[in-house]
Amino acid sequence: MAEIGTVSLYLAFIISLYSMTAALLGAKSRRRDLIKSAESGLYVVFFLLTLAAASLVYALLVRDYSLKYVASNTSNDLSATYRVTALWAGQAGSLLLWAWILSIYSALVAWFNRDKRDELIPYVYITLSAISVFFIFLIGFVESPFERLAFTPGDGRGLNPLLQNAYMAIHPVFLYIGFVGLSVPFAFGMGALLSGSLGGGWIRSSRRWTLFAWTFLGLGLLLGARWAYLELGWGGYWAWDPVENAAFMPWLTATAFLHSVMIQEKRGMLKKWNMSLIIITFFLVLFGTFITRSGIISSVHSFAQSDIGPLFLSFIAFVLLFSFSMFLLRQGGLKSEGRFESFLSRESAFLYNNLIFLAAAVSVFLGTIFPIVTEALKGEKILVGPPYFNRVNVPMGLVLILLMGIGPLISWRKASRENFIKNFSYPTVFGALTAAVLLFLGMREVYAVISFSLCAFVTATVAVEFWRGVRVRCRRGENPLLALSRLVSKNRRRYGGYIVHVGFVLIVIGITASSAFVIRKESVLNKGETMTVGKYLLRYDDLRQYTIEAKDVTVASVSVWSGDKSLGVLRPESNLFHYSGNREIDKETEVALRSTIKDDLYIILAGFDSGGRASFRVLVNPMVSWIWAGGVVILIGATFTMWPSALERRQEQAVVYPAEVEGKGTAKT
Repeated sequence: MAEIGTVSLYLAFIISLYSMTAALLGAKSRRRDLIKSAESGLYVVFFLLTLAAASLVYALLVRDYSLKYVASNTSNDLSATYRVTALWAGQAGSLLLWAWILSIYSALVAWFNRDKRDELIPYVYITLSAISVFFIFLIGFVESPFERLAFTPGDGRGLNPLLQNAYMAIHPVFLYIGFVGLSVPFAFGMGALLSGSLGGGWIRSSRRWTLFAWTFLGLGLLLGARWAYLELGWGGYWAWDPVENAAFMPWLTATAFLHSVMIQEKRGMLKKWNMSLIIITFFLVLFGTFITRSGIISSVHSFAQSDIGPLFLSFIAFVLLFSFSMFLLRQGGLKSEGRFESFLSRESAFLYNNLIFLAAAVSVFLGTIFPIVTEALKGEKILVGPPYFNRVNVPMGLVLILLMGIGPLISWRKASRENFIKNFSYPTVFGALTAAVLLFLGMREVYAVISFSLCAFVTATVAVEFWRGVRVRCRRGENPLLALSRLVSKNRRRYGGYIVHVGFVLIVIGITASSAFVIRKESVLNKGETMTVGKYLLRYDDLRQYTIEAKDVTVASVSVWSGDKSLGVLRPESNLFHYSGNREIDKETEVALRSTIKDDLYIILAGFDSGGRASFRVLVNPMVSWIWAGGVVILIGATFTMWPSALERRQEQAVVYPAEVEGKGTAKT
């Protein structure tokens, strides 16, 4: 199977080069047969990379330790599930996953555009093929997952203990679906620049792809936060780690892009801005892949050490130089058709929103690369910690929440006094009342009061929009439930977006509460002794130790009460793995967690001695579950938004067929 995988990679590289060349020649000569041939090449690359990925998965499942990658990332004790997830545990496998997901996207783009004769489509194929050429080159000729060892060991080094978690079985895949998916809108943007088709066609063609990738990238970030919360044993879910930042930055710019394209579609404005945003977003995708796979940063999330950094930097530099050169060449065709008429308008609100998203991305970027720059200049790595990121980004986040409520309700072009009173009186009163109630109840954390009040404001704006729409339909004789159903189904994009906003409100509430009001306590207890943390009483009952093939396990039993009510027994663990994995990590903590809508009781077994004494670190994290619930709501809203209405399907099928040459025959329209 290793030979099949290797040959598949070589063939995929050749076919990707062919598809890029055929699409280029077809676009220049307007030969439909060459374009169709390039399209077929994308399908073949998908098949070949699927075969290569399947070959590596097979080798992992059967423990073919003659392969360096398998020996480095699996072991005899590892379950079949984690042997499969080892596909993305190391350098070469993760790059293969990147290329394989890109081939899926490329094949789907080709399939959905197979009957379209839009002149930018072949340039989309060129861009996707060029990206494929680079990544397949890396895994075929530089960092092959099918490299053989000089001898076959009897056992492997094992999988990194931190990766042996259910969330890590899906979190990287979700992130990669989002990461790689942002290649598609970039390809459409480059298609527009290369072909000169600079109208709104590339925006309409790529909007749903962008939203799909953005959704998975966001869910991947949340799943990663959930993994960190459960697996790292520190009580938090976001540490501004460089690898977290690497995925967060393109999500920020993609969010800005999704908002600003609405202005281009509605008013024909911000064309240059949108093209720049999608180029920057793809740059951040490549940069994020670079810093996690080049070995230049240290992170609990980064499992690869490699010398592919110079190749990645060269490719990133080429993408930036070529993209912005084309942008400058075509900027005359990117002139706005409208103009800003007032600082108080929906266009302006969306622009402010964009500027803050971009500023946040820049601040995260600077904080992420600062240690790299200081090490290169001074030979000493100076780390930038959470205080910097929080100090810079929390105020910007609060402004974004405010704009989240203002943007959808304020009028296009210019908002009048009547518009403000009509749309914002109830939400403003509700937000102000929320602040007053919180202050009356004794809350004095300024950021928390502001955050909760703004969340109330945004929730009220969404409620007002739904209520107005339902009320209008009810006046036509529909019952409220039918009116709500038809309201959403008739304008999925608008009301799906409102649902997404509600999901973000839930996440912000969870982040605010768990950050501002967390309770922490540490105690060393003998068996039978108790400790009180917030409203909870904990009694340390027992300590049990046992050994299995993979690890030595120590489990503490802790009985929990809230008042006079028994809440059962929680069992935090401390594990010592026999196999160190590909980052030389052998210790791992399994926290004990009791989660409710109000708070999470989070217990860490921090240490123990031979006499049975144990050290516990306990946290009460308020409303953390709201963060995960917000992710579910965002998924629901994004699904509504992505699902095309009957009108959108008709518009997408109304394709323009410009004059072209069929093979070497006559012109056709």
